[in-house]
Amino acid sequence: MPAERMLAGERILLTLWVGGLWTVGYVVAPALFANLDDRALAGTLAGVMFGIMAWIGILCSVLLLVSNQLRSPRQRFNWRALVLLAMLVLTLVGQFVLAPMIAGLREAGASGTTEFARMHGLAAALYLLTSVLGLALVAAPVSTPDRA
Repeated sequence: MPAERMLAGERILLTLWVGGLWTVGYVVAPALFANLDDRALAGTLAGVMFGIMAWIGILCSVLLLVSNQLRSPRQRFNWRALVLLAMLVLTLVGQFVLAPMIAGLREAGASGTTEFARMHGLAAALYLLTSVLGLALVAAPVSTPDRA
C-alpha cells in the first residue's frame, strides 16, 4: 500500500476515534445531563455512548498500531506507538474494569455514594487523559520513511 494512502487511512481512523471522544465526552454527555430531567436516563444514555466509543477506540487503536508498525518496521516502539498503546490500555481499563464497577454500583442503588463518585471520577480522569493524548496525535506531524 502506498505510504500516502496508509497515512490517509491513519488520519481517518484517528479523526474518527479522537473526534468521537471529544464529541461524546465533552458535548453530547453534558448536553444529556443538562437537558434531560431524568438523570438516570441521561447516565444510561451517556454510558451506552461511552461504550460505543470504547469499542471504536479499541478497533482504531489496533488498526493504527498495525499501520504504524507496517510503516516503520525498524522503529517498533516509536513515540506514536507508545501513545497509541497508552490510549488503548486506558480505554480497556475504562471499558472492562471501571464501567462494569460503575454499572454495578448504579444497579445496586449506590449512585449517590462516595464509592460511585470515586469510580466515576477515576473513569473521567482516564477519559480526559485518553482525549488529550489523542489530541496530541492529531496535532503532531507524521513522518514517513521517505521523510523520516
